[in-house]
Amino acid sequence: MYSKLNIGDKAPDFRFRTPWDEEINFYNAVGNNPAVLIFLRYYGCPVCQMEMAKIKQEIDLVRKSGCRVFVTLQSPPETLAYLANREDWPFTIISDPQGKIFQLYSVEAGGIIKYLHPAGLIAAIKAVRQGFRHGKFEGKETQLPAAFSMTADKVLRYTHYGENISDIPSLAKLISVI
Repeated sequence: MYSKLNIGDKAPDFRFRTPWDEEINFYNAVGNNPAVLIFLRYYGCPVCQMEMAKIKQEIDLVRKSGCRVFVTLQSPPETLAYLANREDWPFTIISDPQGKIFQLYSVEAGGIIKYLHPAGLIAAIKAVRQGFRHGKFEGKETQLPAAFSMTADKVLRYTHYGENISDIPSLAKLISVI
């Protein structure tokens, strides 16, 4: 595992797949734009589905800022392509079933205590009440989230490593620091 990233560090570059594209280079995908890189668990997780829906609702903030948004999931691209249409997502979904990008950014899994944290349980109940249903289990069930905001020259301006499965800052927060 790599060491955690800090504000002022250069964001590591990597190659990735989306559910609809073969390998893409991260720096090339970002281009000369600021970017937000969010790590969630997997598509079948109701809390993750709820977080992705929130990002989708706040996407106008992104358009105004010129920022690119990337959401990294442990789900394989085939699963995501089957469950979702590219047109449904105004951000880039990165598929990382082996967890290599999670490792590169030092996004670790938590133990059972962090997994069963009251805030995570409350978020899970809220997600189910909003109609999000649990799908296929993929990756590490105790995977924690993380979020990074970076400038156009790929320098990190904000880093957040989640303490429980629902500990993810809002898109508005992530964009405000760039």
